[in-house]
Amino acid sequence: MTTATASGNGFRRIVRSIHIPPVYYILILVFLVGGLLDQIFADGQIFSNPAIMLNIVVRSVALGIVAVGQTLVIIGASIDLSVAYAISITAVMASYVMQGKDVNVPQAILVVFLIGAAIGLVNGLIITKLHVNPFICTLGTSLIISGIINGTFSNYTGSVPQNFQYFGYGTLGPIPVSILILLLIVLGGWFLLSRTKFGSHLYGVGGNSEVARLSGVRTDRVLIIAHIICSMTAVLAGLFLVSQMGSGAPWVGPNGVYDLNSIATTVIGGTALSGGKGGIWGTLGGVLIFGVLDTVFNQLGVSPYLKTLLQGAIIIVAVASYTLRSKKEVA
Repeated sequence: MTTATASGNGFRRIVRSIHIPPVYYILILVFLVGGLLDQIFADGQIFSNPAIMLNIVVRSVALGIVAVGQTLVIIGASIDLSVAYAISITAVMASYVMQGKDVNVPQAILVVFLIGAAIGLVNGLIITKLHVNPFICTLGTSLIISGIINGTFSNYTGSVPQNFQYFGYGTLGPIPVSILILLLIVLGGWFLLSRTKFGSHLYGVGGNSEVARLSGVRTDRVLIIAHIICSMTAVLAGLFLVSQMGSGAPWVGPNGVYDLNSIATTVIGGTALSGGKGGIWGTLGGVLIFGVLDTVFNQLGVSPYLKTLLQGAIIIVAVASYTLRSKKEVA
């Protein structure tokens, strides 16, 4: 066999080994249908304007970051409904501590990440040590955080310095910094799941916690770490949003529906709600679907109320699709 033939066979094996999550076929379909509707009923900018294409990804950054963390906890057969209010408390505390001064930025970042770590740690401990259902636990945590925020802050609070807004609006050449950060977070999540012992242990915990425990996996520790990472991604998403707004708002997290949307995009991307199955690249596809839909709705002038209705329908379809997939696998 010649060197050229061997190289050709090697390349074909690599191509055959590449698995494209089915969600990307849905993404292409949504994009084509949305672009066609834009051509018929609006100005047809989606296909022809590169700025709109880039804006789709930028608008997906906050959801994409927090969805990476949500993917980890769902793979571990858990869930986190506190991410929306973790985003809000990050936004208000970061701007409150910064007060528009560059010198306060490191202190503010440290404070909000410590808060995020505490939220994730509390969620993880309650779920693993007190055996409280993850849905109930994180819902309770979100209500506690909501009470603290609403009792302390009632409107826009503080401000972030101009330099910090580089996170939200800066570019490196033609590429927005926020997109590069999202890509780094996605790559980090993929590496954690596919190339580390923690990732394999997390899949084991989600697949069958008791079997994983009997195999020597410290199941509680794995799930606690997953929840801490999830809260950290919510903090990073909150920092991104406050860098765009210039000031923290207590409603930024729940108004963005980051809790339910992060779950929906994760499930649409192929992660099983029962745990043990899924991946980051599928989640990214689900996030981009939401980004395309949001842009199409805006281009078509769809009312906010109808957008909310359609988002709810998408979440229901996502969970229904998971149920159907699960039944087929069992059959």
